[in-house]
Amino acid sequence: MPQTVRGVVAHAKGEPVSIENIIVPDPGPGEAVVRVLTCGVCHTDLHYREGGINDEFPFLLGHEATGEVETVGDGVTEVSPGDRVILNWRAVCGQCRACRRGRPWYCFETHNAAQPMTLEDGTALSPALGIGAFAEKTLVAAGQCTKVDPTADAAAVGLLGCGVMAGLGAAINTGHVERGDTVAVIGCGGVGAAAVAGAALAGAAKVIAIDLDPRKLEWATGLGATHTVDASDHDVVEAVQELTGGFGADVVIDAVGRPETWKQAFYARDLAGTVVLVGVPTPDMTVPQMPLIDVFARGGSLKSSWYGDCLPSRDFPMLVDLYQQGRLDLDAFVTERIGMDDIEAAFAKMHHGDVLRSVVEL
Repeated sequence: MPQTVRGVVAHAKGEPVSIENIIVPDPGPGEAVVRVLTCGVCHTDLHYREGGINDEFPFLLGHEATGEVETVGDGVTEVSPGDRVILNWRAVCGQCRACRRGRPWYCFETHNAAQPMTLEDGTALSPALGIGAFAEKTLVAAGQCTKVDPTADAAAVGLLGCGVMAGLGAAINTGHVERGDTVAVIGCGGVGAAAVAGAALAGAAKVIAIDLDPRKLEWATGLGATHTVDASDHDVVEAVQELTGGFGADVVIDAVGRPETWKQAFYARDLAGTVVLVGVPTPDMTVPQMPLIDVFARGGSLKSSWYGDCLPSRDFPMLVDLYQQGRLDLDAFVTERIGMDDIEAAFAKMHHGDVLRSVVEL
């Protein structure tokens, strides 16, 4: 029968969130109820609260989560009750043109649970990224659950559910960083720091971290950056060229997503180099005017990275294994562990760049 649990709800644009009772229905076909263990506080949750995603209030916030499967609906075979899982927001369909061509990480028909979770008065909730994990339990599509090693620290590996995976994947899956490459990362918050870690993990010979905040450059150094550039008092393009023998980087990752940083990334790369845009622009932003001959003459690739072009069923277990082996420091991303009552304060810390991730433990 349906369960009543506590969850964090955003009722209106810009208003503080509240902890309320929510109703979680029994799982239907293809669905699962997950008992949430941990959930990271991501900028996307703040964007939801601020009305930056859409206006489908009220929102049940939270999406970077680890949990345990409690019950499953008919037809579910990929997970079972008791499984430790990381939640993802792109359950692939297996049937669209991308899936049929063997590229499920580009799936064009990803899906979520069909049933809504509600407030006690019956008002339907919009779960953040189809997950809604700032709650004691949540209802998701079973394909949003990826089974992982239950001995791994839930707070650390749950961050693979969004921001950390986006950054790691931008380097490894989208940028195809290889051994010996030079890589520059513009913006070293949670996603950019993960891109630094991904480039180091892939064997890059030189990883250049670029930011305005000395704290973020220090975090990036701890995650594998070999060089740092303070963008507040250095020309970014000139600095990258100086560190690469005048050539530019093989791969430049823009983890900010603004016209000016994208332009810096474009000109900071070597001939035939790759630009990866993983920072999310706002709808009003436009590509800066540049001579088209520069696009042609420099060659290479200009790419966008969707969720790190990841395939959760492939990437999450592999990255958790690397974490367990001590080869990927996911612990470094967990700045603090908090309760549900502390989420508004965590939003403020995140907005001011004081944390890589605050993680809610339920």
